[in-house]
Amino acid sequence: MTRASVNVKRWFAVVIAAGSLGNSAWAELKFERVFGPETPGGQYKHPASLGELANGDLFIAYYGGEGEYQGDTAVFGSRRAKESTKWTLPVRIADTPDRADGNGVIWQEPGGAAWLFYVVRYGETWSESVIKYKYSRDNAMTWTDSELLTFQKGMMVRSQPIQLSDGDFLLPIYHETGNDKESVGPDSASLFARYHKKSRTWSFTNEVHSRIGNIQPSVVQLDTNHLMACCRRGGGYGPMPDGFIVKTESHDGGRTWSPGVDTEFPNPNAAIDLIRLKNGHLILIYNDNNQGERDPLAMRVSTDGGKAWSKAKNIVSNPGDEAAYPFIIQTGDGHIHGVYTSQKRTTVNHFMLDESDLH
Repeated sequence: MTRASVNVKRWFAVVIAAGSLGNSAWAELKFERVFGPETPGGQYKHPASLGELANGDLFIAYYGGEGEYQGDTAVFGSRRAKESTKWTLPVRIADTPDRADGNGVIWQEPGGAAWLFYVVRYGETWSESVIKYKYSRDNAMTWTDSELLTFQKGMMVRSQPIQLSDGDFLLPIYHETGNDKESVGPDSASLFARYHKKSRTWSFTNEVHSRIGNIQPSVVQLDTNHLMACCRRGGGYGPMPDGFIVKTESHDGGRTWSPGVDTEFPNPNAAIDLIRLKNGHLILIYNDNNQGERDPLAMRVSTDGGKAWSKAKNIVSNPGDEAAYPFIIQTGDGHIHGVYTSQKRTTVNHFMLDESDLH
């Protein structure tokens, strides 16, 4: 079977699944299976991030290898050139010798460089990781040497930064504690690293603690002073009826943050994403489930800065599989693009839609 036929088959399967949920017809929703276990670099491919480069190319970064805790994993990158429909074969873009690299986050600085943030694990669990970064000034063709964001162990990255009103960057990060591979410790907390453009230095906010811990924040700026972030809950990976996405807010431009509080949105201890569109609307994407399953993958829209949200609309529903670690952006043409992983963390999928599809 050709790759094209696989993509078409996948597209029809997902659209039929979405339609069976009773949602209105999709105008622009398109899916493609980008990489699978057969793609070189190891069968493990998870999680993935997505960015639009300054030249209009789309770029996917993910970490791959033989397994989450197996072998010398590396961060891989692939591009789809503007006006093209094909993704390049993934190549290593971050690979620390004899160490496991993970959670690659690609981000295009408005009017500047493309950045890659990632983690390097120096022990048996992710709580012994540190954050590194590098950047590119030629649309991710070549990269600088890596730099260390912080020496503190347990610091990790997963979500894209935003550029603040004053030009600084705010990078969502988190401090993961404990050595249990089957549970996120209750002391695990979200925080933010601020890159000061003028001095080219980093500073760090307070940690956001919550009822059972929280990690992997995703942030939006609502106005000059008011920012909001949504976070993945802590705890175990099994059913948890009281497991919800955690919210925190800042009212001083992202310098300090409120304690985390539960929202009404279920969370199966899985990554979420939150972005602000050019029109000011917010898009939240998450697994609408607190029974331990990373399915379905749903979206909500807020037109009032997160005070009220539309009804959840499933974009992927495939019981028995997963649609995990969503990562979304809005490209220059106004479309919403996203990536997620499936098939037991071996497959990277890409989708595109318009906000109008969610109403």
